[in-house]
Amino acid sequence: MSEIDTLVQRLGHRFADPSLLEAALVHASLAHELGEGRGNERLEFLGDAVLGVVVAHLLYAAHPEWDEGELTRARAKLVEKRALAEQARALDLGGFIQLGRTEQRGGGAEKDSILADCFEAVIGALYLDGGLAPVLVLTERVFGDALREAPRKDPKTQFQEWSQPALGEFPQYETRGDSGVETDARRFTVAVTVAGRVWGTGVGRSKRVAEREAAREALRAAESADE
Repeated sequence: MSEIDTLVQRLGHRFADPSLLEAALVHASLAHELGEGRGNERLEFLGDAVLGVVVAHLLYAAHPEWDEGELTRARAKLVEKRALAEQARALDLGGFIQLGRTEQRGGGAEKDSILADCFEAVIGALYLDGGLAPVLVLTERVFGDALREAPRKDPKTQFQEWSQPALGEFPQYETRGDSGVETDARRFTVAVTVAGRVWGTGVGRSKRVAEREAAREALRAAESADE
């Protein structure tokens, strides 16, 4: 069995046009080196849209009691880059992505952004080859219980919903440090303040991650303040 056949088995769909799956695995970095377009970016664009529809459909069917806000939060959580990267890892897509030399040296096959984009491109390829049916089957299988769980608000939203009535102000997030190193998992340091007080600090590869970690720490401080 070839490597691509192994991936086909994991996807649960036999492609009528195998070139679609092959195209979904070509990262832009390699396509640029070869002078052959922009790799899987078009399929990624299509897959992003298709996945949004399919996840929305599955959530709508699974949760007739949820309102629009709950459905929206659940969908956003399921299709965010980090969540899609985890789905790509579960399928071992990193072992199939074709990368340019620079991305290979930089560990591109493990980057959340590249993995998530490849997952979306594969979804796009599935849709073009077999319509919505194989996408629905794969999505329901790989997301599993996550489709049936209640949506949880992100830490920033939770802290804001506490701080506004408790302190009369919205949180402010301030970047306190930046190592400037793109691969540094602790590149950014962010503090969250309300009414002049620092309630939490966080670090992360991106400002968004650091802000989320700061909000988590602030929530713990808020719990202590309420006791």
